[in-house]
Amino acid sequence: MQVLHNTYLEIPGNVTEFILIGFRNLQELQALLFLFFLFIYMVTLAGNILIVMLVIADKQLHTPMYFFLGNFSCLETCYSSTILPKTLLSLLTGNTSIPFNQCFAQHYFFASLGAAECYLLSVMSYDRYLAICQPLHYATRMNGKFCMQLVGGSFLSGFLAISVTIILASRLAFCGPNEINHFFCDVFPLIELSCSDTHLLRILIFLVSSAFTIPPFLLTLISYGCIISTILRISSDSGRQKAFSTCSSHLIVVTIFYGTITIVYILPNTETLRELNKIFSVFYAVLTPMINPLVYSLRNKEVKKALRRQIVSCLVMIQFWRF
Repeated sequence: MQVLHNTYLEIPGNVTEFILIGFRNLQELQALLFLFFLFIYMVTLAGNILIVMLVIADKQLHTPMYFFLGNFSCLETCYSSTILPKTLLSLLTGNTSIPFNQCFAQHYFFASLGAAECYLLSVMSYDRYLAICQPLHYATRMNGKFCMQLVGGSFLSGFLAISVTIILASRLAFCGPNEINHFFCDVFPLIELSCSDTHLLRILIFLVSSAFTIPPFLLTLISYGCIISTILRISSDSGRQKAFSTCSSHLIVVTIFYGTITIVYILPNTETLRELNKIFSVFYAVLTPMINPLVYSLRNKEVKKALRRQIVSCLVMIQFWRF
């Protein structure tokens, strides 16, 4: 481990790898943390892949709402896979080093998918807005081509948003030390290690992040403002309950995602809050992708019905091939 810590001394001005401090102060809990993160990753993969397979296999889920949900689950699978495999390997082997290029690649894909998630969440809120507030126009506006464009635009916007800042950040000079005070390569703990002037880059990151995250966030807020206003005007209790049930799961996911990400990136970067930010990062980067399929499956009657139909269909096929 001492050799790893002094890597930057061997090649002055040219760090070739970083050390992820992660949860080093919890040495006695490394095995427990490994099992904790392994359980989360397995549940995340199983839950999100199950939703994707249900959306593809069940014809009754071939609607815009579930098309977006399937893509969202696919995004969450990739999102958690950018961080957890490396975290699990580090906890298992004790080797917390990560090569220079891999570190920036990890940050690029994690941040790009995070930005794409902001856009996809706003797309899903817009879909619910049209369904509840303008139901007569829903079928014509949310056609297959438009849905594909919205999903493609969400992913493209996310990856374009991060491309500029990641290229500039990767060209910074890193002279040492090379220890990142995080369990993955997040941008601000990373550029804190640079011996270059990062003032302008920090401003650029803030501007780019604001330009690519505030608009979808505002669209989500406006959509739900209109949705809640429309629901409150529904005369019958059953009608209000039915309308709210179609968007309650999405509202829970939006609240968890934006709540934790705001705490991590808006609060001051002090020594005390730095450790708290690491904990909140676990929420939005690790726990949220696991919670999403549970929220959508447990609170969504159509998903539960589709799951039962597919189980029955599989059992029928098994009986058919047996005889």
